Amino acid sequence: MGDRRFSLMVHGGAGTLDDAQQRAKGDAWRTAIGTVLAHGRRLLTDGASAVEVVESCVVLLEDDPLFNAGRGSVLNEVGAVEMDAAIMDGRNLAAGAVAGVHHLANPVVLASRLMRDDGPVMLAGEGAMRLAARCGLTQVGDDYFRLPERLAQLEQARAKQTTMLDHIAGAPAAETGKYGTVGAVARDLKGHLAAATSTGGMVNKRVGRVGDSPLIGAGVYADDETCAVSSTGHGEDFMRCVIAKTIADYVDMRGMDARQAVDAGIAYLVRRVQGLGGVIVIDRHGNCASGFTTRNMIHGWIEHGGDATVRL
Repeated sequence: MGDRRFSLMVHGGAGTLDDAQQRAKGDAWRTAIGTVLAHGRRLLTDGASAVEVVESCVVLLEDDPLFNAGRGSVLNEVGAVEMDAAIMDGRNLAAGAVAGVHHLANPVVLASRLMRDDGPVMLAGEGAMRLAARCGLTQVGDDYFRLPERLAQLEQARAKQTTMLDHIAGAPAAETGKYGTVGAVARDLKGHLAAATSTGGMVNKRVGRVGDSPLIGAGVYADDETCAVSSTGHGEDFMRCVIAKTIADYVDMRGMDARQAVDAGIAYLVRRVQGLGGVIVIDRHGNCASGFTTRNMIHGWIEHGGDATVRL
């Protein structure tokens, strides 16, 4: 029957954090990730399903302005928020994804509602917002997102006439800042898997730009027969490599465990597109693994119901 203890992983983005950033925010990031893991542990211990847990954990990350998702989302080229999110249930491959949504505190909740509808897997822009209204999801005003740090980042990006990541650090040009995405993967007490990812995108991004986060098989994937994956990184790289499904295929077709599949997937990402970012993965046996090509990835895990670990 295999191991029926639960496993949980969450992430808050990958990239490069310099010493100043880690001193300023390291404790806050560790505390935030630890809080989400403790929350997920309580739910899983009480018998909650994996899909319920990943949604609930991502909601907490979306509510925390430390992370580039939900309230902490960065601003696009016109100073507005456009958010993407997706969720997938490994029991039956049900999935829901939304792109370019605004005025929602928790885009992952809208993605979850869409997953439970008997209709499309993905909605974007106005269509997604119509669903939000039909579901009665509370909308928030622009001030909810216009945090001083995000406004300053937008002005900096405009001054340089460039698109930026959500944090700027003293790092080489090819690896500057933190790729702001949040995500969670879980295996519940019944052995079912689920994954969810949410993001605000990139600072000063073009209106309408969509990254990998809401794309099934790129930013998120879950299948009880293989594994659950949430990605964080340079979205275009992950889209071209369909990295989440690629990792799942390594498990399915080559019999790899989570660690082996992550290593193979990251190697493929680097070899084909020199991709920047990382992934968190739980395989069907509850084994946890992470991998990243950047200097850092903010993430934590509980494997087989054991102690929580947080790494920056």
